[in-house]
Amino acid sequence: MTVNQSEAEERKYLGSMVSRLQKAILLLENKISVTRHEVIEAKKYVWENMAGLDPAERAANRVEISLAIDHGEKAVDKLRRLRKLAEAPYFGRVDFVPDGRSKGDAYYIGVHGFNEEDSQENLIYDWRSPIASMFYDYHVGKAAYSAPAGEVKGEIGLKRQFKIKDRVMEYMIESSLNINDDVLQKELSQTSDEKMKNIVATIQKEQNVIIRNEHSYDLIIQGVAGSGKTSVALHRVAFLLYRFKGTLTSQNILIISPNKVFSNYISNVLPELGEETIMQIGFEELAARELEGVCEFQTFNEQVTELSDYSDDNLIERIKYKSSMDFVHKLDRFAAHVRENDFVPSDLIMGNARISKADILRAYQASGNVPIKQKLEKTASVIAGNARDEDGDKLKPAAVNKIKTAIKKMYKSLNLLTIYKDFYSFIGKPELFKLRKPRRLEFSDVFPLVYLKILVEGAKSFDSVKHLLVDEMQDYTPVHYAVISRLFTCKKTILGDSNQSVNPYSSTSITEIRKVFPEADTVELLKSYRSTIEIIDFARQINPNGKIIPIERHGLLPKIKQSASQDGEWTDVKQAITEFLESENRSLGIVCKTQAQAEQMYKEIKDKHEDIHLLNFSSDQFYEGIMVTSCHMAKGLEFDHVIVPFVDASNYKTEMDRSLLYIACTRAMHVLTLTFQGEQSLFISKIGE
Repeated sequence: MTVNQSEAEERKYLGSMVSRLQKAILLLENKISVTRHEVIEAKKYVWENMAGLDPAERAANRVEISLAIDHGEKAVDKLRRLRKLAEAPYFGRVDFVPDGRSKGDAYYIGVHGFNEEDSQENLIYDWRSPIASMFYDYHVGKAAYSAPAGEVKGEIGLKRQFKIKDRVMEYMIESSLNINDDVLQKELSQTSDEKMKNIVATIQKEQNVIIRNEHSYDLIIQGVAGSGKTSVALHRVAFLLYRFKGTLTSQNILIISPNKVFSNYISNVLPELGEETIMQIGFEELAARELEGVCEFQTFNEQVTELSDYSDDNLIERIKYKSSMDFVHKLDRFAAHVRENDFVPSDLIMGNARISKADILRAYQASGNVPIKQKLEKTASVIAGNARDEDGDKLKPAAVNKIKTAIKKMYKSLNLLTIYKDFYSFIGKPELFKLRKPRRLEFSDVFPLVYLKILVEGAKSFDSVKHLLVDEMQDYTPVHYAVISRLFTCKKTILGDSNQSVNPYSSTSITEIRKVFPEADTVELLKSYRSTIEIIDFARQINPNGKIIPIERHGLLPKIKQSASQDGEWTDVKQAITEFLESENRSLGIVCKTQAQAEQMYKEIKDKHEDIHLLNFSSDQFYEGIMVTSCHMAKGLEFDHVIVPFVDASNYKTEMDRSLLYIACTRAMHVLTLTFQGEQSLFISKIGE
């Protein structure tokens, strides 16, 4: 292969590729214009000739118009992809010679594939295509990729990486390793964008294995802070949509997301990859769907705020008890117990029809191991259907309905709150059930009640969802996952970091999650690409149990600023903000322990700076500039510069506080500043010694 050997030749080739893309764009724009005109004319024809067209002709015209519109919409999607490609056609090149052949080809790899309409030759290969996997997985030398016909082995003779922006090649690097460190360093050293970006140009080998995994039914990803786990999961979705085009669409995928700000933050990734935005829902929205008309409940945010503001040993005990797999098993045993023992039949006389309690009990026992409500429905239907009067005739509908109603009343109670309260008496711990006010649950009871409802009434599953993503897996308990397993029978990608729990009293590890999904495959991502070595080393001293491994990228040492008074700390924070504004960094996160502290901070600084936003539990958008928020809201986000205020001994002292401080510090990409007055927290007191 001798094509485009020099950088000058590559630049010339880029120019020709941009020209070919622009030509394809022009042709497609003309086609879309013609199609639009044809649809308008066809609609006009049907409207003007409605009276003269028979039903078959009208139906045929409607189908034709619908097909034309569908064709036009697909052309518009293709046009969007071509326009994106024209700005940056590709980011990589692999020269590959298959075994048994004397010469091979140069394969250029981009965000989308491209071939000219009058040719079937691929000029640019989609990053998800089988041949593109070699770009991520192999050095120069022996390589292979999986094609539809089987594995193709051969040798890579050349690998190049490009940075192309606005149709101009900024640099080209010869790459003998899997993703050249120089390129990764350049990308990671950049300032953050307003939202999460795609990572197709810098996907690492261990990430690529996860992205291209199409065999795991349930996949659990444990990834350290900054490992790109959310981005990898979204790229896996894009890969699956590409791989199973025709049977899987964006409407078949759902993300359970921690909050609306995070949903907004990740909303760009799939559209950048040419896929439609997928549906997102929160766990609390699921709970509200299931408990509508049953009761109200405290939110997870409210629970975390309560725990952050003061320590309530009884509340912590209740949360811990309800956060184990053993608790789920107790709910299962209780449901089985009441299903067998709370149905008390009696002889039934309805007019001149008589039904013995023995017959009713036999029908109930024969109705199978199904949820209680379904068991009662089945029993009532069987008994009412078999009932006969003295003459052996079937009963009239009114009598049948009365029998059904009477049988259902033989069950002790179907009131969910009553049954749930009885559960705690059944296990001998009535003190663990505490309503916040009439018909308002505390958060630790929400999903146990949802699970019990499923055991009592059955589940309305989400049949249209074929793949479920659950992010921040550590914040959900085994009973959450037990609910998920009943509501979603589809494939799942579950991801998070056990070291980033905002509530360690209810955090869940891979081990616990696998008790619900025993066949799940698990994978760990240990490398952090977000923060500098200095910031990672600092964070590792706050949480020594973490396995986080930084990549080789250096920066400033984190600063710890101590002052003697509150006014002194405000001055230190404002000085750090000034340093940010005078730098090239684009995003600053001021991450407080609690939402109340974040609001206090926002009030103190909002009049002195423009472009400042408070992120709270009702926020729905991520902004560039200065953001003030809590550790809880910051989870999953990243900032060029992070300020963590109020890191004193009285504010950060419990194990929960340690986890929150670790989350706050690992949001920082390039610069980290901590401030406090008085005595510093024990978690940072020995750092640097």
